[in-house]
Amino acid sequence: MDFLPAGRSTEHGFQRGPIALALGPSELKLLEIVARPGAQLAPGARIALVAAPGEPAPSIDHVRRRIGYDELSTTARDALGDALAAAVLEEPARYLKFVNESPSVSRKFHLLELLPGIGKKTMLAIVEERRRAPFASFREMEDRLHLKSPERLIAARIEQEMRGVEDKYRLFVPA
Repeated sequence: MDFLPAGRSTEHGFQRGPIALALGPSELKLLEIVARPGAQLAPGARIALVAAPGEPAPSIDHVRRRIGYDELSTTARDALGDALAAAVLEEPARYLKFVNESPSVSRKFHLLELLPGIGKKTMLAIVEERRRAPFASFREMEDRLHLKSPERLIAARIEQEMRGVEDKYRLFVPA
């Protein structure tokens, strides 16, 4: 999401050397990655941590640590929404399962309402449509519900959880 070729200043001092701030899409973890000297990483590019057979060595030396949302640079925070939407689109079955199977928590509250932009009316429409047939793709959700970019709604919830939303429900990001 961001590449800092000269390093960066943290509360623990200055970290020299090229550093990338990245998203681990399958685990939804924010990572600080140390790049090899001389490496040039493009923001938003997918970075291989291990070289595939017959491929050149990756431009990554190692993953330094997992970081929190508050440790992201401004550029990385701006790019996070797009990176999360891309991660959701890479594994649609995982997130469509949530939409197709999420339960009601109480008589007055449903887990779908935790997605930003989903209110009672939209939640009821989703539940009614999924009773007819489960959603097979985000495109199908758009067509059947007239929702614009449902993957962005899920990405927005993931970003809220990464920021540390004050909510007792964690839908996608481990605590």
